[in-house]
Amino acid sequence: MNMEKLISIKNVSFSYGSRPVLENINLDIYRGDYMGIVGPNGSGKSTLLKLILGILKPAKGSIKVFGKSVDIFNRWERVGYVRQKASFFNLGFPATVEEVISANIHSGKGLFNTSVKRCRERVYEVLSHVNMEEYGGRLIGNLSGGQQQRVFIARALVNSPEVLFLDEPTVGIDLDSQREFYCLLEKLNVNMRITIVMVSHDIGVIAQKVNRIVCMGDGKLICHQNSSGEMIPEVLKKTYGDWISPIIHDH
Repeated sequence: MNMEKLISIKNVSFSYGSRPVLENINLDIYRGDYMGIVGPNGSGKSTLLKLILGILKPAKGSIKVFGKSVDIFNRWERVGYVRQKASFFNLGFPATVEEVISANIHSGKGLFNTSVKRCRERVYEVLSHVNMEEYGGRLIGNLSGGQQQRVFIARALVNSPEVLFLDEPTVGIDLDSQREFYCLLEKLNVNMRITIVMVSHDIGVIAQKVNRIVCMGDGKLICHQNSSGEMIPEVLKKTYGDWISPIIHDH
């Protein structure tokens, strides 16, 4: 089967000052992937996302996004990014859900540079995808953690991205909201055909949900193609050790 490669990472290394974080990383992300990236704190998971998104520059190696070097790639409306919630938005700022999402439309290379009416229609289209259309006039800071994350995903979807990166998206939201959140991601991946790449600490859930898993730690990267989920616990053990077994379970 000829799979389309969206992201290509070749021999990439990165350091914060004198502290190496990533060393000689190779990874390809294909259209249709639902990929989970896991690993201990400090293993470079978020750093890897920032390199792919051009926020950081590698010390060596190359990264291609949709076939172009990340240095010259300029079609960022094709890429959605949901950052860690704590660094994402000042929740005390008096902005409505509609305003939070609308602000991202205008960063999309004029993609929706038509009318205020069309922009507003697009906001409510993406809110409907995340079952939040009735919350457009609410202040973002007055929503629950799970509702806020749905809004942030809608914000990332507003420019119709083909691949969506999420960095620790379930931190700070309750268990019921997490279940709803994973159902939403599955819908985006299967029904809307959006490629999903997610950094997460929810190891047990990730092992059950994704079709590819990347484990990071000790300067190594292990990528496993998953069709049945049966081998994922073995891959996780290589990264975390035997203690991981008790927390890998069905949800």
